Amino acid sequence: MRYADSGGLSAGGRAKREQVRMQAARMFATGVPATKVAARLRVSTKSAYQWRRRWQTGGMAALASTGPGGTTCRLTPPTSCCGYAPS
Repeated sequence: MRYADSGGLSAGGRAKREQVRMQAARMFATGVPATKVAARLRVSTKSAYQWRRRWQTGGMAALASTGPGGTTCRLTPPTSCCGYAPS
């Protein structure tokens, strides 16, 4: 699957995903097991377990969005992806 901004979620998608993680953290705080969190929030159990581990070590701040993923472009400004500078 290809995404609009060259990989990863859009800013709106990241915000929505962060809301889901925060909702999961509130559920973990009330003692809801990760498998139930996954089912209720319609996410994978792997994600729920990862979020629970992060929440246990760093609280809700550990589940906050860190911005877009991926690496930054290493091309110098006059270089393009095709190997020649634009006119």
